Amino acid sequence: MKQLHKQPSLNHRREEEMGSSETSPYSPKSIKHTRSLPRSINYLLREQRLLFILVGILIGSTFFIIQPTLSRLGPPESHNFLPRSGLTRLSGPHTGRVPVGITGRRPRIVVTGGAGFVGSHLVDKLIARGDDVIVIDNFFTGRKENLVHLFGNPRFELIRHDVVEPILLEVDQIYHLACPASPVHYKYNPVKTIKTNVMGTLNMLGLAKRIGARFLLTSTSEVYGDPLEHPQKETYWGNVNPIGERSCYDEGKRTAETLAMDYHRGAGVEVRIARIFNTYGPRMCLDDGRVVSNFVAQAIRKQPLTVYGDGKQTRSFQYVSDLVNGLVALMEGEHVGPFNLGNPGEFTMLELAEVVKETIDSSATIEYKPNTADDPHMRKPDISKAKELLNWEPKVPLREGLPLMVNDFRNRILNEDEGKGMK
Repeated sequence: MKQLHKQPSLNHRREEEMGSSETSPYSPKSIKHTRSLPRSINYLLREQRLLFILVGILIGSTFFIIQPTLSRLGPPESHNFLPRSGLTRLSGPHTGRVPVGITGRRPRIVVTGGAGFVGSHLVDKLIARGDDVIVIDNFFTGRKENLVHLFGNPRFELIRHDVVEPILLEVDQIYHLACPASPVHYKYNPVKTIKTNVMGTLNMLGLAKRIGARFLLTSTSEVYGDPLEHPQKETYWGNVNPIGERSCYDEGKRTAETLAMDYHRGAGVEVRIARIFNTYGPRMCLDDGRVVSNFVAQAIRKQPLTVYGDGKQTRSFQYVSDLVNGLVALMEGEHVGPFNLGNPGEFTMLELAEVVKETIDSSATIEYKPNTADDPHMRKPDISKAKELLNWEPKVPLREGLPLMVNDFRNRILNEDEGKGMK
């Protein structure tokens, strides 16, 4: 009986447990099944993460849709314009429209070595004809005194810079004169001399290529060395010692000519090459080792005129204004060159000494010294090519030009303080 009584009570307990399990709010299975989705959505909305995601997608889509439209509405590409004040003559790849304000402006010209003897006279001529001129000089042989009269001119600008280092300018023409030209100066630091000839010319040619400027190289009659041809034509290849004391200058200028022609043939740069023969005139450096300045300075100081060797070597002497006219004619012409620019009037060193004595001091004496290494025996230009193609020839004879140089030298030498400051 006890067993029968217990059986129904057990069954009754099971039924209660089953019933309670169906209705209990704490069933794990029931929570997971019925409320997982609402709680996830509620979490996203409460934390605003869904909103940030939607806003990010909207901003990204807007940018990628609108950006191509803005590009089409923007200004034309910058390469359609020249990034400078402009050139009156467009060359190279710049064949598009000319920016406003470019047409009709004055030519802008850079002269490297423009504080030197020849360079300063060239600058005077360019300024006088109305050009804007920028002078670059490191003042190794150049002097500010040669340009001081231009300091207040709004069309003149002076930059202290060594052409061995690159420089960025916007110009129409480049006259490249930078390099020591007298034996005293180019032998002082021969490595620097050849670096100026090679690296300086490379930098200026690179500038000319970049901006489409015309480039003029002032080479020298020294490229002919000790010539076996007399007089020397431009077709003569020369007789140069490549390892001598003067080779830093001679071979440096020959290399500069090579670079100019390679840029002309390979990169389309407009180049002009002038081979300058002996030149004299005001503003030459005192005691620079060149024969005319040596003789003039010695005669004014009442010193013997120094003649090296037997004095029978020949040279041709042109006045600086004739050279400047030749350089401008070459730059403005349409012929590459090279062109000999010099005076074909030929003098021996003894004949030159006599002319100096007549001009300054007839009582001056002559002192002979051993000749220097690799000194050319003869030097006389054949200028028929310049006459024909440039319509140029020198006008000032030695006996007319020499007194003008003497007056300048006398003023500078008599002022001892200024004379000591000369290079």
